[in-house]
Amino acid sequence: MRPAVDLTGKTILLTGASKGIGAATAAILGAAGAHVVAHYGSDRAGAEAATAAIPPERLLLVQADLADLDAVEALWDAALAWRGRIDVLVNNAAVMDFSGGIDAPLEIWDAVWDAALTVNVKAPSRLMRRAVQHYLSEGGGAVISIGSWAAQRGVTNPATIAYGASKAAIRAATQSIARAYARQKILAYVITPGVVRTRLSEQFAATNGGEAAVSATLASGEWVTPDELGRLVAFLASGAVPQLSGATLDVNGASYIR
Repeated sequence: MRPAVDLTGKTILLTGASKGIGAATAAILGAAGAHVVAHYGSDRAGAEAATAAIPPERLLLVQADLADLDAVEALWDAALAWRGRIDVLVNNAAVMDFSGGIDAPLEIWDAVWDAALTVNVKAPSRLMRRAVQHYLSEGGGAVISIGSWAAQRGVTNPATIAYGASKAAIRAATQSIARAYARQKILAYVITPGVVRTRLSEQFAATNGGEAAVSATLASGEWVTPDELGRLVAFLASGAVPQLSGATLDVNGASYIR
């Protein structure tokens, strides 16, 4: 059964569609009727599994290494060439490296920061730049950035300090687009999840006393599901509430309230 949100006719570019939040979101966007450009890095099998229910005529799989900024540009070009228009960009893909702690050797510290800034900031910012240029000529569009509550709260494990900082940077960039281009009908949103049931969060929990210890710190005692985030992305992609543009939407089961 199709979700309540109807995305028929919309073309959506989603990064990181092979696993976790991206995989759930790809399936939900497809079920809502969207034409989906599903980006993946190296896991084509994961991307194929996530999008298996989307009819072939509404699906384009595109591989790109987001650490290669030329590949990022090629990703946008391929997505745009498919149907001649992109209505929504969903910046979801990100890396979180656990080896960049304060005590790490300088060369490792620098390498972790370089990767976080390239994949989590420069790559999605490149895509947002192209999206805004496109939207200005097409009469509008939307950007949805998947962030993290680490952007507001900081991280609890200093080994992931670069990840938290990168999420703060992309939040600011997305908000700047919302403010600067509101009159041009360009909408921009930031979704900031708490602890999500993904491989990265499970790895993070292992560095912070285990899953039970992490769950005990949550108001609801439960982790956010990727499907919840996918449904929120679909709602924002619909453009149903345009005056919500610029908002940061916290999804953490009341564990962090601002």
